[in-house]
Amino acid sequence: MMKRILLAVLAVFVAWQVLDFVIHGLILMKSYQETASLWRPMNEMKFGLMRLVGLVAAGTFVLMYAWLVRDKSVATGLKFGLLFGLGTGASMGFGNYCVMPVPVFLAVVWFLGSVVEAVVAGLLVGWIVKETPPAALAPA
Repeated sequence: MMKRILLAVLAVFVAWQVLDFVIHGLILMKSYQETASLWRPMNEMKFGLMRLVGLVAAGTFVLMYAWLVRDKSVATGLKFGLLFGLGTGASMGFGNYCVMPVPVFLAVVWFLGSVVEAVVAGLLVGWIVKETPPAALAPA
């Protein structure tokens, strides 16, 4: 089971990095440029720390599923991911919108991006993290 958990952490981390590039580097880049006064300059951003935070988040997501979900399957993983994404997306997208002067477009894409990322992660954990069935009894 530990190998599957580690594989799932790696898979979720990589998926989130790719999706973050698409969401933040492509879809939202113009919005970030228009609100540049809110963000650190590129040369001051903590990209190494962002990767570490992403790895910790991926590990936490996978361990919550592995340790707390009883009936592991792709369908259960998708449900887990959707619920996780709705909760984190609401807090990250609209929670930040409540306290930061960002356009509503940013809040909506942050919300939807969080939901998509969590559903993809749920699909991955549901596919990778499964209970090992008991070995079949050999005929006597």
